[in-house]
Amino acid sequence: MIRAVIFDLDNTLIDFMRMKDEAVKAAADAMVDVGLVLTVEEVIEGIEEVYSRKGIEYQQVFDDFLIERLGEIDWKILAAGVLAYRRRREAHLVLYPHTRTTLVRLVKTGIQLAVVTDAPRREAWMRLVALGIHNLFDVVVTFEDTGKQKPDPAPFQRALEILGIETGEALMVGDWAERDMTGAARLGIGTVFARYGDVFNTVDPGADHEIDDIAELVEIVDGKR
Repeated sequence: MIRAVIFDLDNTLIDFMRMKDEAVKAAADAMVDVGLVLTVEEVIEGIEEVYSRKGIEYQQVFDDFLIERLGEIDWKILAAGVLAYRRRREAHLVLYPHTRTTLVRLVKTGIQLAVVTDAPRREAWMRLVALGIHNLFDVVVTFEDTGKQKPDPAPFQRALEILGIETGEALMVGDWAERDMTGAARLGIGTVFARYGDVFNTVDPGADHEIDDIAELVEIVDGKR
């Protein structure tokens, strides 16, 4: 019997990569507009190079990019980039279709909800609160809560312990097969691959179920009651 559903955050509940791409482009446009002597394409490429080395959540990405390209931080250019990034990020921070209604339906049927994410605690909570879904979750486990990233079992185990359930009583929904599906399956947690958020063109995620719309999750949970 399923008593809880655990969700990844980015690219599972939130269309994260679309938001990120739009925000980086806005930052690049703004930097060039205030005098950075590079093309917008070169700025985007340079920012993405920093992300590839430091991780997609790295907070000093523009600082590092400017130091690498100019040898120092030009504060006018940095400020323009950061402000443009934040404005565009807020405008494109959106849930996937049917996410809110699906979460509410699960809660109303007595299912506990959790988030297990590799995102930093501050960033994860900012996204959840900004979208107004923070109160729907009984547990939110971020990187700082265990110091481990998926597929390490620690984040999943932390969520299960707080929820007070066994591994066979939970489903894990995520978009990243190697982290979300593999990590959960190792503990015996049922797995649901969010194909709508897949950015790797995954052929076989090795999941118990695959969904193209988060609303399909309700039928899966109902079938396991």
